[in-house]
Amino acid sequence: MFKRVLIANRGEIAIRVARAASALGVESVSVYAPADALSLHTRVTTESRALGETRSRGSSHAKDTPPAASSDPVRAYLDIDALIEAAKASRCDSVHPGYGFLSEQSAFAQRCLEEGLAFIGPRPETLRLFGDKTQARELAHALGIPIIPGSPHAVASAEEARAIAEQIGYPVML
Repeated sequence: MFKRVLIANRGEIAIRVARAASALGVESVSVYAPADALSLHTRVTTESRALGETRSRGSSHAKDTPPAASSDPVRAYLDIDALIEAAKASRCDSVHPGYGFLSEQSAFAQRCLEEGLAFIGPRPETLRLFGDKTQARELAHALGIPIIPGSPHAVASAEEARAIAEQIGYPVML
């Protein structure tokens, strides 16, 4: 069982992960970009840590002066190095990506494992496989799993997509 999880996300997603961790008796660490310094997700975790900085706020969540506003707050949640640094600095043994952001990035899952952090999600090789939809379809077909009609390969042009759609029938998803 994990003892302390870094939640590599924000907002409602982070709040849900923190509540689940608490229900399991696991401490949680939230992270935040400067624009999110006063967000609720930073107040429902055991500890909260500014991304890209070494300072943290303990469970009292004292109202620190937030760091200078960033022009792109989303970028902070995509910074693998900053997330790993936050996890290690706060003594986490695991990382939960939530969904969106880095949750489907095999490089993030791999880096967590390399740094000795459990990645709470699919293994890196699974993320790599299912990140390539053509490869995932080929695997399903090889295993005898029914799949909906589609292109046997990546479509190279709008004309090719149109021809395949005419052959398969509409509606189609690209």
